[in-house]
Amino acid sequence: MATPHNSANIGDIAKTVLMPGDPLRAEFIANTFLENPVRFNSVRNMYGYTGTYKGKQISVMGSGMGMPSVGIYSYELFQEYGVEQIIRIGSAGAYSEDLKIFDVVLTESAYSESSFAKTMSGYEEPYTYPDEKLNQTIARTARELGMDIKSCRIHSSDVFYRQGDADYYIRLRDELGCKAVEMESFALFHVAKALGKSAACILTISDSFVSPEITTAEERQTSFTNMMNLALESAVRECE
Repeated sequence: MATPHNSANIGDIAKTVLMPGDPLRAEFIANTFLENPVRFNSVRNMYGYTGTYKGKQISVMGSGMGMPSVGIYSYELFQEYGVEQIIRIGSAGAYSEDLKIFDVVLTESAYSESSFAKTMSGYEEPYTYPDEKLNQTIARTARELGMDIKSCRIHSSDVFYRQGDADYYIRLRDELGCKAVEMESFALFHVAKALGKSAACILTISDSFVSPEITTAEERQTSFTNMMNLALESAVRECE
């Protein structure tokens, strides 16, 4: 049964979905890592694919940028298509010198000034959280792969271009413990919690507020392979 934003039929989408923001990153993952990928959605060019990885059925689909967008796609995947787990795989900007370009981050919690959760279901706390069991699976998989990942709280922002108050990130870092910023996890975690599902977020640092280092758009689309591999290997373990 199609939705206004997804042309897939019931059964086209796996129980576990990897969700980058960029639909072209979803396409890259499907064509690079999945066996026999089949595209199940192209509405609004928000590509989604299902294939197999090490014999397990896995789907990957873009979420778009920002909380309203990821809120729509994750809600429909969970509620309409029977998806059980979503692992967001995205890019983030570092607020802390502890995080360097291309570092892989596992999100422990998401802080936001957003009204998304309050508007959706009356939740008024400024923090949302990933599924503990899914995070444990990802952390264990990283250890098994010999991959060094950082775990921290992140800031989910509604605004990319913020005017005035150039030092706002310092307060978020030093007073609230936010080590990096992105724009989707707060909403994804809330949607999953509200619907009794599981969500987690793995990020790759693509730029920094405390360093001049930055990645290109092409690198963000195709070069975050450590994060992609960790998500796929974790998804396989979740399917066992």
